[in-house]
Amino acid sequence: MGFDELELSRTYQWRGRSVAWERLGEGAPVVLCHGTPWSAQLWAPFARALSREFTVYVWDMPGYGRSSKDPGHAVDLGTQGELFADLLGHWGLTAPHVIAHDYGGAVSLRAKLVHGAEYASLALVDVVALRPWGSEFFRLVAENAEVFQAQPPVVHRGALESYIGTASHRGLTGAQLATLTGPWLDAEGQRAFYRQIAEADVRYTDEVQDRYPELTLPVKVIWGADDTWIPVDRAEQLAAAIPGAVLDVIEGAGHLIQYDAPVELAFSLYRWLTVEVDRWGPESRSTSYS
Repeated sequence: MGFDELELSRTYQWRGRSVAWERLGEGAPVVLCHGTPWSAQLWAPFARALSREFTVYVWDMPGYGRSSKDPGHAVDLGTQGELFADLLGHWGLTAPHVIAHDYGGAVSLRAKLVHGAEYASLALVDVVALRPWGSEFFRLVAENAEVFQAQPPVVHRGALESYIGTASHRGLTGAQLATLTGPWLDAEGQRAFYRQIAEADVRYTDEVQDRYPELTLPVKVIWGADDTWIPVDRAEQLAAAIPGAVLDVIEGAGHLIQYDAPVELAFSLYRWLTVEVDRWGPESRSTSYS
């Protein structure tokens, strides 16, 4: 484990799956949700910083990071959303602040709208939430998953590094790339990487997208202005669909905003949790910051 990585020392057993998680600090609960193809490690420095004033929970979705990667277990967004709602119950959290990135957005939105999870607030960071989503690469993998899973390891590594590299606007350091690719490089990880892409299905966001106007909790949408994976116009659409949502667009950041603009993202999240949530009201209007 790298120096900056979190040790996920606890596990939650759910329908045969082993979910790795950790809790840091004391205070009001904050839950950090990762997306694909990431893990809780993407949130590591933010978790440590927030733990000075909050109790911070981080977890790896099954099929990702240090959680189990059984090929017989579904890892689709529907499954992850149901699991997340149950995980909050396991933690005894009735209304935590939730911060979600990428797929984590769809997971947290489904947990709320489909499974009745309650949050004190929700911060959506460059999230999968609006149709259409999924690239040509996703569709290619879905049609040829077994072929991709059987690639020679060196070919897989090259494809994986190239794919992940496109998520950053400013470019990744060797250590950052190693953190992001590490869980996917052994034989089990290679199979799991292509399996989670093959199970991506827009129907899981289609089922909830038209219900976003029902959200009555404080919501902040944060986006990298230079996100090429999910363009910033989606941020504007998402904020407009959620009553009172606050919009914060961060310049010079791509989809991996945690690495491209860590200071700006940390300030945006801290201000949200300590100032803006208390001022939020259904009559609020979306505001963009640069």
